[in-house]
Amino acid sequence: QVQLVESGGGSVQAGDSLKLSCTASGGTFSRYTMGWFRLPPGMEREFVAAISWSDDNTYYSDSVKGRFTIFRDNAKNTVWLQMNSLQPEDTAVYYCAAVRMIHNESLRVKLEFEYDYWGQGTQVTVSS
Repeated sequence: QVQLVESGGGSVQAGDSLKLSCTASGGTFSRYTMGWFRLPPGMEREFVAAISWSDDNTYYSDSVKGRFTIFRDNAKNTVWLQMNSLQPEDTAVYYCAAVRMIHNESLRVKLEFEYDYWGQGTQVTVSS
Protein backbone atom coordinates (compact mmCIF):
# COMPACT_ATOMS: atom_id res chain seq x y z
CA GLN A 1 0.00 0.00 0.00
CA VAL A 2 1.36 3.38 -1.01
CA GLN A 3 0.71 6.48 1.04
CA LEU A 4 1.00 9.91 -0.54
CA VAL A 5 1.26 13.15 1.41
CA GLU A 6 1.06 16.50 -0.34
CA SER A 7 2.23 19.81 1.02
CA GLY A 8 3.02 23.30 -0.18
CA GLY A 9 -0.41 24.71 -0.92
CA GLY A 10 -1.48 28.15 0.16
CA SER A 11 -3.01 31.47 -0.80
CA VAL A 12 -1.13 33.66 -3.26
CA GLN A 13 -1.66 36.56 -5.63
CA ALA A 14 -1.95 36.25 -9.40
CA GLY A 15 1.49 36.02 -10.93
CA ASP A 16 3.05 34.37 -7.89
CA SER A 17 4.61 30.93 -7.68
CA LEU A 18 4.12 27.90 -5.46
CA LYS A 19 5.85 24.56 -5.28
CA LEU A 20 3.82 21.57 -4.23
CA SER A 21 5.48 18.42 -2.99
CA CYS A 22 4.25 14.88 -2.65
CA THR A 23 6.16 12.34 -0.62
CA ALA A 24 5.44 8.66 -1.00
CA SER A 25 5.90 5.76 1.37
CA GLY A 26 5.12 2.06 1.26
CA GLY A 27 6.26 1.24 -2.26
CA THR A 28 9.18 1.34 -4.67
CA PHE A 29 8.81 4.94 -5.72
CA SER A 30 10.93 4.64 -8.85
CA ARG A 31 8.42 2.19 -10.33
CA TYR A 32 5.48 4.57 -10.09
CA THR A 33 4.33 7.10 -12.61
CA MET A 34 3.31 10.13 -10.60
CA GLY A 35 0.56 12.53 -11.49
CA TRP A 36 -0.96 15.75 -10.26
CA PHE A 37 -4.67 16.43 -10.60
CA ARG A 38 -6.76 19.31 -9.35
CA LEU A 39 -10.34 19.88 -8.29
CA PRO A 40 -11.47 23.45 -8.99
CA PRO A 41 -14.48 24.71 -7.02
CA GLY A 42 -17.72 23.52 -8.55
CA MET A 43 -15.97 21.50 -11.25
CA GLU A 44 -14.71 17.99 -11.86
CA ARG A 45 -11.21 16.83 -11.05
CA GLU A 46 -8.84 17.35 -13.95
CA PHE A 47 -5.39 16.25 -15.00
CA VAL A 48 -2.55 18.71 -14.48
CA ALA A 49 0.77 16.93 -15.01
CA ALA A 50 2.49 13.57 -14.83
CA ILE A 51 6.01 12.16 -14.89
CA SER A 52 6.88 8.72 -16.11
CA TRP A 53 8.35 5.97 -13.96
CA SER A 54 10.42 4.60 -16.84
CA ASP A 55 12.04 7.51 -18.64
CA ASP A 56 11.01 10.65 -16.75
CA ASN A 57 8.91 11.81 -19.68
CA THR A 58 6.58 14.57 -18.59
CA TYR A 59 3.02 15.34 -19.60
CA TYR A 60 0.99 18.49 -19.05
CA SER A 61 -2.49 19.75 -19.60
CA ASP A 62 -2.74 22.55 -22.11
CA SER A 63 -3.87 24.96 -19.40
CA VAL A 64 -0.63 24.67 -17.43
CA LYS A 65 1.94 23.89 -20.11
CA GLY A 66 4.77 26.40 -19.97
CA ARG A 67 3.85 27.55 -16.46
CA PHE A 68 4.01 24.37 -14.38
CA THR A 69 6.88 21.89 -14.13
CA ILE A 70 6.73 18.40 -12.67
CA PHE A 71 9.90 16.70 -11.49
CA ARG A 72 10.90 13.91 -9.16
CA ASP A 73 13.73 12.63 -7.02
CA ASN A 74 13.50 8.90 -6.57
CA ALA A 75 16.08 8.94 -3.78
CA LYS A 76 13.74 11.19 -1.79
CA ASN A 77 10.52 9.43 -2.80
CA THR A 78 9.20 12.82 -3.75
CA VAL A 79 7.57 14.48 -6.74
CA TRP A 80 7.15 18.24 -7.02
CA LEU A 81 4.94 20.54 -9.01
CA GLN A 82 6.49 23.94 -9.55
CA MET A 83 3.72 26.37 -10.42
CA ASN A 84 4.64 29.74 -11.88
CA SER A 85 2.55 32.62 -13.13
CA LEU A 86 -0.41 31.42 -11.13
CA GLN A 87 -3.83 32.68 -12.13
CA PRO A 88 -7.17 32.70 -10.32
CA GLU A 89 -8.33 29.83 -12.54
CA ASP A 90 -5.59 27.69 -10.99
CA THR A 91 -7.48 27.80 -7.69
CA ALA A 92 -8.22 24.21 -6.73
CA VAL A 93 -7.44 21.36 -4.41
CA TYR A 94 -4.37 19.68 -5.86
CA TYR A 95 -3.97 15.93 -5.56
CA CYS A 96 -0.96 13.73 -6.04
CA ALA A 97 -1.55 10.29 -7.52
CA ALA A 98 0.50 7.20 -8.29
CA VAL A 99 0.22 4.23 -10.63
CA ARG A 100 2.72 1.39 -10.81
CA MET A 101 4.67 0.67 -13.98
CA ILE A 102 2.07 1.94 -16.41
CA HIS A 103 2.77 1.51 -20.12
CA ASN A 104 1.42 3.35 -23.17
CA GLU A 105 1.50 6.40 -20.97
CA SER A 106 0.83 9.31 -23.24
CA LEU A 107 -2.96 9.00 -22.98
CA ARG A 108 -3.35 6.89 -19.88
CA VAL A 109 -1.54 9.25 -17.50
CA LYS A 110 -4.29 11.84 -18.01
CA LEU A 111 -7.04 9.51 -16.81
CA GLU A 112 -8.03 9.46 -13.15
CA PHE A 113 -9.07 5.82 -13.14
CA GLU A 114 -5.59 4.71 -14.17
CA TYR A 115 -4.16 5.76 -10.80
CA ASP A 116 -4.16 3.43 -7.85
CA TYR A 117 -3.18 5.74 -5.01
CA TRP A 118 -4.14 9.27 -4.08
CA GLY A 119 -3.07 11.83 -1.54
CA GLN A 120 -5.42 13.84 0.62
CA GLY A 121 -5.04 17.02 -1.40
CA THR A 122 -3.66 20.48 -0.72
CA GLN A 123 -5.53 23.73 -1.32
CA VAL A 124 -4.17 26.35 -3.69
CA THR A 125 -5.99 29.68 -3.81
CA VAL A 126 -4.97 32.40 -6.25
CA SER A 127 -6.41 35.88 -5.85
CA SER A 128 -6.55 38.47 -8.59
